Amino acid sequence: MPELPEVETVRGGLRPVLEGRRLARVEARRPDLRFPLPPNFVQILTGATVVALERRAKYLLARLDREDTLVMHLGMSGRFEIARPEGPERPEGSERPGRFHYAADPDPKHAHVVFETEAGDRVTYYDPRRFGYMALVNTAAFDLHPWFAGLGPEPLSDAFDAAHLKAAFAGRRQGPKTLLLDQRVVAGLGNIYVCEALNRARISPFKPAGSIGVARLERLVPEIKAVLAEAIEAGGSSLRDFARTDGALGYFQHSFRTYDREGQPCRNDGCRGVIGREVQAGRSTFYCPACQR
Repeated sequence: MPELPEVETVRGGLRPVLEGRRLARVEARRPDLRFPLPPNFVQILTGATVVALERRAKYLLARLDREDTLVMHLGMSGRFEIARPEGPERPEGSERPGRFHYAADPDPKHAHVVFETEAGDRVTYYDPRRFGYMALVNTAAFDLHPWFAGLGPEPLSDAFDAAHLKAAFAGRRQGPKTLLLDQRVVAGLGNIYVCEALNRARISPFKPAGSIGVARLERLVPEIKAVLAEAIEAGGSSLRDFARTDGALGYFQHSFRTYDREGQPCRNDGCRGVIGREVQAGRSTFYCPACQR
């Protein structure tokens, strides 16, 4: 499932064509995705202006000039593609950052929702497995909605620091990986980037979190922020179905230091260990038993 960097990459791709734009036409080609679309979905969105396009945890949020916020979750295979009207070529220097190769064109039969702006840009949501979903949430009561009320701080925000982790980990016997995946502790982290950050900080994913001292947490927090920033710059990680809004596949998977590298040498300086793999709560944990203690 796409994690924070993938969702942030999609947000960055959609902002130039959606933010500040009026939705001139909205088409729902089926009544449901993972869940049924909201009643009057098309009628409410048609004519609305997207005031801001934001992200909270792994959700995309289109703040509207009406009383609702359009909430979008990519699920496992959801992706957006942008078709722009013909016009002058993009100016030099506007190319997308990072190194990418391209995904196959999506199958039109999986094009479920289409947004067309008054500027003529068309944004199509494709989802072969239909695990993604869209909802309209009242903006005034947004923070009280069950999906958002219990979320922890954003990991790239100032609110996420060693003191926050120390309080969240206090007295807990679970490993730090388990707790970092808990969206109530920190919002948006997933399996890939938690494995990567713990390896960089040389902290065992299995060590009781409550026993980790603040000095080590002060090393972990910057590593979490760094690995997320690097992944966003690279356009995320293309595992299975994820692709950017321009069809490009993220490239961060070529920079993995632990994830999916079982049996390969640890890349931490001075470490001669070999990456291992264990299953925690049904998910693969990749780590170095030599330097992660």
